[in-house]
Amino acid sequence: MMESAKTKEHQRLRLRVTAAAERALRSGHPWLFAEKIREQNREGTLGELAVIYDRNDQFLAVGLFDPYSPIRVRVLHAGEPQAIDRGWWARRLELALERRTGLFDAQTTGYRWIHGESDGWPGLVLDRYESTLVLKLYTAAWLPRLEEVVDVVTQRLRPERLVLRLSRNIQAIAGKVFGKTDGQSLAGTLPDGPVIFLESGLRFEADVLRGQKTGFFLDQRENRRRVGALAEGREVLNAFSFSGGFSVYAARGAARAVSDLDISSHALAGARRNFSLNQPANAKGTCEHELVQADAFEWLSQNEQRKFDLVILDPPSLAKRQNQRANALRAYHTLASSGIEHLRPGGILLACSCSAQVTAEEFFEVVRTAASGTGRTFAELETARRPPDHPATFKEAEYLKAIYLRET
Repeated sequence: MMESAKTKEHQRLRLRVTAAAERALRSGHPWLFAEKIREQNREGTLGELAVIYDRNDQFLAVGLFDPYSPIRVRVLHAGEPQAIDRGWWARRLELALERRTGLFDAQTTGYRWIHGESDGWPGLVLDRYESTLVLKLYTAAWLPRLEEVVDVVTQRLRPERLVLRLSRNIQAIAGKVFGKTDGQSLAGTLPDGPVIFLESGLRFEADVLRGQKTGFFLDQRENRRRVGALAEGREVLNAFSFSGGFSVYAARGAARAVSDLDISSHALAGARRNFSLNQPANAKGTCEHELVQADAFEWLSQNEQRKFDLVILDPPSLAKRQNQRANALRAYHTLASSGIEHLRPGGILLACSCSAQVTAEEFFEVVRTAASGTGRTFAELETARRPPDHPATFKEAEYLKAIYLRET
């Protein structure tokens, strides 16, 4: 495996791994952890290509090396050797774009072009917001290659601007070694405020410079659409509302009233603006909009007299590490029970999880058990997972799940 014709065999970073790691890589898993490396020919440098060989000294995989991360190699390619050059990156981008062909029309101008490992770009995502693109890096291994990546992306997609976002764990090295900062421009001029984009014909703000993720929670698009279809005539509680996406859809779906509940005043201000951006969309009548700044767990437990016809529970990740999993499951049970306490007879509960450490089956069972424990009877309308522009090719990518229950 060569990065260029000038790369000599003895210069390559060569790794051999444990039998377990070899099996995982053969099955398509894109991460090689440091403790799974049993032999390394020399010290590796950040972002260089590490070539992994099997026990028979045959090529197994190649990936980006990161000496500072427990995920020591992010796999780019496995199977037969290939040259990793600019043409290879361009083809890899084209494959990601082709996967999105036909998914969106002119009424949706905010979506994901590249979804990290599952699109063959491990630790990197690329999101579109109208004519603005946001490139977010989750591993420092991309920093030495950033210029090449930017060139490939801008040549193919021709954005008005390209904004760089960096996960917190790599911001220090990005600034100190590479002179890169979170929220800087990689192409074009920075916007003077939030970027406005369309989703299903609705208008939303994306804070591409400082907002969570790349500026908006694009992965909940399909669930927002479902809420819009369920909302007619209902009073809706949107707990952990962030910038109010579910509420905007509910209003367009002719909800009677919506309440956005979030601990962040900044998030609620965004929710107010998003609601105002879409007032004409509520053509069937006036939907009342309430903003409640409070800890959602506390508010749900202390305000059981407030009743709603549709309760949405979409908390942030409650288990970012394996040792947080048990507490997360208990918290999901508590949330589901509390949410049901706020439901009027015949109401609908939507419970969501974005915790990768909690499987979909575990989460669904926790919510079902909580519902059963209330003594009320529910029909399961459906379960949902990731949207099509967020493909998942390994288990850690299956982070998003949702379940809909209606009281019968």
